[in-house]
Parts: sequence; structure tokens; C-alpha cells
Amino acid sequence: MPVLIESPTIVQAAGNKPKEIREYVGRVNSKTDDVSIARMNSPAGWIEPGQTPEFDEYTIVLSGTLRVETRERTLEVAAGQAIIVSAGEWVKYSTPGEHGAEYIAVCRPAFSPDTVHRDE
Repeated sequence: MPVLIESPTIVQAAGNKPKEIREYVGRVNSKTDDVSIARMNSPAGWIEPGQTPEFDEYTIVLSGTLRVETRERTLEVAAGQAIIVSAGEWVKYSTPGEHGAEYIAVCRPAFSPDTVHRDE
């Protein structure tokens, strides 16, 4: 049976500046454990701690640029591009550009504060 999601839940974000996370599907808004889908709006200069999550993360940038840093390299993911970061890989996200970024993040299994494993 189809389930209508009438609106997202705003979820608190980690990082040095306020970032808006609107979760449509996931543990908080739809009580879904196997996947989460959220729309992110990160301001210019936002940076979050590095993390080693237990989930795969698929990200599509809608506007601006998202910087994705791994142990091997740093990538600038621009509007219209996407990136996949595998579970168990250390990653650090930021939006250093003057316009920040808006993007969709899909995590499988669903994002959880208990499984993201942020750096201290």
C-alpha cells in the first residue's frame, strides 16, 4: 500500500554552522530503517566533522558545490553531479563556496546518529 509523506521532519545537523536537513524517508520521519532520503541545505563555509559511517551514502547536488574529502582525495561535486561514498570509508563533507549547496542524500541503511561514527 502506498504511503504518502506529507512533509519532512527537520533534523539537527552536525557542523560549525546551521545546516537544514529535511528528512522525508528515514528513521525519524517515516520510521524506515532500510533507507533514508533527505534534502540538505548547507550554508557557505559549513563544515562537519569527519565520519566513518556504517551506511552507503548517495548524494545528488542540486545547486552550489559540495566538497567531499576522503583519505585518498578531495572532490568538488557541482550542481548536476552525484557521488557515492561506501560504508566504512572515512569521509568529510563541507560547502566552502560562497553560495553553499543544496543536495539530496540517500543513505542505505537509513542514517542514524549511532551508525555515523563522527570524529571527536
